[in-house]
Amino acid sequence: MNKPEFKNIKHPDKGELIIYEGDKIVVGNNPIVPFIEGDGIGSDIWPATKLVIDSAVEKAYQGKKKIEWLEIYAGEKASNLVGEWLPEDTTEAIKFFKVAIKGPLTTPVGGGIRSLNVSLRQILDLYACVRPVKYVKGAPSPVKNPEWLDVVIFRENTEDVYAGIEYEMNSEKVKKVLKFLGEEMNANIRQDSGIGIKPISKFASERIIRKAIQYAIENNRNSVTMVHKGNIMKFTEGAFRKWGYELAEKEFKDIIISEKDLWEKFEGKQPEGKIILKDRIADAMFMNILKRTKEYGVIVTTNLNGDYLSDACAAQIGGLGLAPGANLSDTIALFEATHGTAPKYTGMDKVNPSSLLLSGIMMLEHLGWKEAARMIFNALETTVVSKIVTYDLETEGATIVKCSEFAQEIVRNL
Repeated sequence: MNKPEFKNIKHPDKGELIIYEGDKIVVGNNPIVPFIEGDGIGSDIWPATKLVIDSAVEKAYQGKKKIEWLEIYAGEKASNLVGEWLPEDTTEAIKFFKVAIKGPLTTPVGGGIRSLNVSLRQILDLYACVRPVKYVKGAPSPVKNPEWLDVVIFRENTEDVYAGIEYEMNSEKVKKVLKFLGEEMNANIRQDSGIGIKPISKFASERIIRKAIQYAIENNRNSVTMVHKGNIMKFTEGAFRKWGYELAEKEFKDIIISEKDLWEKFEGKQPEGKIILKDRIADAMFMNILKRTKEYGVIVTTNLNGDYLSDACAAQIGGLGLAPGANLSDTIALFEATHGTAPKYTGMDKVNPSSLLLSGIMMLEHLGWKEAARMIFNALETTVVSKIVTYDLETEGATIVKCSEFAQEIVRNL
């Protein structure tokens, strides 16, 4: 494998490349993992996360495994260092090293890149946004039984309204679109409209649904639920649902059953070794995830629905500060904090690092280092239950500590 020529990143002197043999990841004892510190509170939460990950790996494997970290740059730090918000070095490094983790990034104001997060997903074709939502015992929550929620959301990352096809009201382009829609397609649209186009392809729908089903199989989840608004948008979101059932019939016939077959052939009793493929209308799903929480394990949905739903689910377990995330292709994985940069808290060593830390747990699981991942989650829960927390996790009788002190307490509980 040829090394890319980096301008502003030095190739590490030690460590091993993560590679793929077919569709299987191969990870040595000293993998090289790039990291982006992140803007704003990134300078606080990344060191805290790194401390916990390194300590857990050291303890879990008695020093036989170690991550070789490689700093790469994006956001304000990249702009200050090399004059670019998203240097080509950074995307090439993530492609080459296969696994990376990042803190929150600022979206530049004005022209240029509208979102660094969206740009990274599009440049690297990270088509699956994966958001596990699981309660951390002891954390404050607005619902009575947050522990009932344990879902993994697969959000399609490359299409839908996020594809960015928009035409501004009264622009020359929108006038052309309106004329075409009116004269050629007989569509009645007000002339003072902005126009947005929502592409949903069979290709992108199939690969995100396939990935969700494969995850359910590999992690012993008993259902996959497709969330859509197909009752209104029949040829985009309705097609997403249709293509999902067709894919399941074609590729997973021996393990997937529909709800229809569940009731008609098995009297509603799930056969052992089978996974139920469900579908729900998006607005009904927001009610169901609150009222029938235990019925959902893996959720797969389109881009905008996934954005809404993942944040709504995160609220049930205490907010985005406790929600991890990853953006995946078939061979690249970028793990990230799911919240923003919170610039007013920059450098105050105050904010909860759990979102990035939980994303680090996802990263360790992706590497196959499940013992270290499990150790961190248990230590995090022990710390929160003991009421030694950052200010945003405060409950009655809690001791409020700094971000760095919270990380040190987690290390003590490993």
